[in-house]
Amino acid sequence: MLPDPPTCRKWRPQLKLHLSEPSEQNMFTGYGTGYVMVNQIRYERSLIILPDRIIEDWPAQTFEQLAVEHFEYLCSLRPEIVLLGTGATLRFPHVSLTKILTASKIGVEVMDTSAACRTYNILTAEGRQVAAALLV
Repeated sequence: MLPDPPTCRKWRPQLKLHLSEPSEQNMFTGYGTGYVMVNQIRYERSLIILPDRIIEDWPAQTFEQLAVEHFEYLCSLRPEIVLLGTGATLRFPHVSLTKILTASKIGVEVMDTSAACRTYNILTAEGRQVAAALLV
C-alpha cells in the first residue's frame, strides 16, 4: 500500500533572465537624466565605454558638437560595433560623420543613451567587442 501523497503546495516558477557574476568587464549599473553609472561609478559627462577601458571626457559633449574627428577616434579603437547614445532623445547624425566607421566595416547603431547602456550590457555579456559612445 502506498503512503498518502504529501500536501500539494502552490508551485511558483522562478525566472532568472541572465547569469549575474562579478566581471572584470565594464558594465552599466545605472543611468538617469544627466548621468550614467559604470561599475557603480557615476559619470555626468560624455564618455566612451569599452569592455576593458573607460575613456572619460569624450570631447563631444552635445549632439551639435559631433564632428568627423570624434568618429575617427572611435574608428581607431577598432570595435566590432559602436553604439552612439545621443542623449535623452534619439537623433541621427549626418551620414558624413559615420561613414568612416562603415567604410572600416565597423557597425554603427544610433539610439538614445539609456537604450545604448542596455544594449551595451547585452553585447558585452555575449563577448562582443563593443564601444558605447555616450552623450550624457
